[in-house]
Amino acid sequence: MIVRLDDKLWFPDPRYGEEDGLVAVGGDLSVDRLLLAYSYGFFPWFSFRNCEEPLWYCPLQRFVIFPKEIHISHSMRQLINKNQYGLTINKNFDGVIRGCATAQNRNTEEGAWLGPNIIEAYTELHRQGFVASVEVWDKDRHLVGGLYGVNLGRAFFGESMFSLVPSASKLALIFLARLFGSRGGIMIDCQFETPHLRSMGGRYIPYEEYIALIRKM
Repeated sequence: MIVRLDDKLWFPDPRYGEEDGLVAVGGDLSVDRLLLAYSYGFFPWFSFRNCEEPLWYCPLQRFVIFPKEIHISHSMRQLINKNQYGLTINKNFDGVIRGCATAQNRNTEEGAWLGPNIIEAYTELHRQGFVASVEVWDKDRHLVGGLYGVNLGRAFFGESMFSLVPSASKLALIFLARLFGSRGGIMIDCQFETPHLRSMGGRYIPYEEYIALIRKM
């Protein structure tokens, strides 16, 4: 059952949502609504060209990475040891979110979701200190990859990543996991499974375990 949201700040029980995790439609992308959404495991995901209002998802099987379980392959260790790329936090959020939107011409694809409204909403969340970015730089200080996501307490909710050179997004994720884990972070929410994320240690946990971890923030 898909619930229609109104102007009030609330979300329904995700256990009554669709099999693919779609639970609600409507509402807005205000800071208060987004923060409430993530605190219950909801996130907006919709085609910005085809949908006039947000669709809200909350899958009951959550694909996550625990920072201590991040898998670093032999080839990635070799790349890290070369010091070929520099990594930073929150040095170019605008470049990262726009890179995530446009890399490999994503913004021209059918169903593209990272449109102007999402960019505006998460830029405001970043301005208020709730969204962080990781940047990957080459030797000439060109931005060649990165990721961004919502950070609430000890949970990080990954939104998107991009690479303009091989393995840049993997470098960003490893950097995030190491830094976040060293500062007490306990979970990186990947939202959806990909072979890329599974190879780096991602695994499913049930919503009950997931929400209990969020509550520890």
